Amino acid sequence: MSAGAGPVGAGLGGSGSSAVDPAGAGPAAAGPAGAMGRWIADRARVRAARGGSRATRVAAGLYDLASNDYLGLARDPRLAAAAAAAEAEFGTSAAASRVVVGTLAVHEELEAALCRLTRREHALAFSSGYAANLGLLASLGGPGTLMVLDEHAHASLIDGARLSRSGTRTAAHNSCDDVARLLAGRREPRAVVAVESVYSVLGDAAPLARLAEVCAEHDAVLVVDEAHSIGVHGAGSVHAAGLAGDPRVVVTATLSKALGSQGGAVLGAGDFGAALRDHLVNTARTFVFDTGLAPGAAAAAAEAARIAAADGSLPDRLAARSRQIVAALAPVAELDVGCGAVHSARIGSAAAAADAAGQLRRLGIAAGCFRPPSVPDGVSRLRFTARAAQDRHELGRALAVVADVLTTIDRQEPAA
Repeated sequence: MSAGAGPVGAGLGGSGSSAVDPAGAGPAAAGPAGAMGRWIADRARVRAARGGSRATRVAAGLYDLASNDYLGLARDPRLAAAAAAAEAEFGTSAAASRVVVGTLAVHEELEAALCRLTRREHALAFSSGYAANLGLLASLGGPGTLMVLDEHAHASLIDGARLSRSGTRTAAHNSCDDVARLLAGRREPRAVVAVESVYSVLGDAAPLARLAEVCAEHDAVLVVDEAHSIGVHGAGSVHAAGLAGDPRVVVTATLSKALGSQGGAVLGAGDFGAALRDHLVNTARTFVFDTGLAPGAAAAAAEAARIAAADGSLPDRLAARSRQIVAALAPVAELDVGCGAVHSARIGSAAAAADAAGQLRRLGIAAGCFRPPSVPDGVSRLRFTARAAQDRHELGRALAVVADVLTTIDRQEPAA
C-alpha cells in the first residue's frame, strides 16, 4: 500500500506487545524500586495476559486509517506558515502561565477565531482538550454540585468530575429520561450534565436538543465535548442543534483533531458564558497553573479555524470518504456506523483485536485498536477514521485489505 497523507500517532494497538520487558520485570529485577517495581512488573504481566498491552512506536510508511486529522489540516502549509510566523514573533513557548505574562496576542486571535467558527461568544484556550475538560468540571464542582455523566463519556470528563469533589452519577447512554430522573432526584442545588456530541469509539451522536431541554427544566448546565464534531460538522453539533446561543450549554473542544494543531478550549454564550470564562481564569487549575498554549500551536489552530469556517467543502469531502468506509466494511464486519468520521468494527476479544491490528500493520495499514478500559461497553474494536484528504482510490485499495482481514478475524473470533 502507498503511504497515507502524513504520519500516524502512537498507540495504534499494533501487535499488542508491551513496552515493559518481561524478561527483566521479575522481583529480582526490581532493584531499588522494591515493592513498587514488583507491582509495576506484575501489572505488565497482567496486561500482557489479557491482550491489553500498549506501546509507543513510529508509524511512518503506513496508510493512515487511525489518526484524528479529520480535515487533513495537520500538514497544510498554511498552518505551518502561521505557526512559523508566530514562533518568529513570540518564540517557541508562552514561557509563563496565562495569568502571569503568558497571554499573547496569538491566544486572543485563536479565541476569536474559535468563536467565529462555532458561533459562540466567549472562548478560553487551554493547553489540551483533556486540560480543558479537567479544568472546567473541577471549577464547576464541589459539595453543592451534582455531576451527571453519560456512561460513554470520555476519560477526561470522568477525571474532571472526580477532581471536582462533587457527587457523581452515571446516566444510561444517550438516555434523556435517565438524565431527567437523576436531576429530579438530586439534593444538590447545582448540577452539571456532561456528554460528548459525537462519541469517540462508537461514533454515535448525543440527543443534544432534548438534553438541553431536560437541563433547562431541572436548572442544570449542559457541558458538551465537541472533540469529534467541530470541523467534522462545520460549526459543530451544538450549532447544528440550534444551541449555539444557549447560555446553559457549555462547549469544550480539542484543537488537535479536525483543527490539526494542539490545545483545547472552553466556549460559552451570553452573560453566563462571560462570567464562566472569568471564573475559569481565576479557578481552573489546569489553566492557572499551566504554561499558556505554545504560540506556534495557537497560531496553527487559529488558521485552521479560519479555514474550516470559510471552506464548506471540507466536511463534504470528509463525509464522502466516511460513506466509502461504511460501504466497504459494513458487509463484512459488525460495524458500529458513526455519524461523523469514525466507525468501529467489533472484534471478540482484546487479543483478537490486537492480532487484527497487527496483521493490518504488517500489511501497511494503521487502524485504531481499542480494548478495555478504552471501550465503554467492554467490547474490543478496530476503529477506522475518515479524513477529507484521503484519495478515494488509495482508500479503496486499503479498505479491500481491511475487509479481507476482518473476514478472517470474524471467522476465528466471533464478536461478543
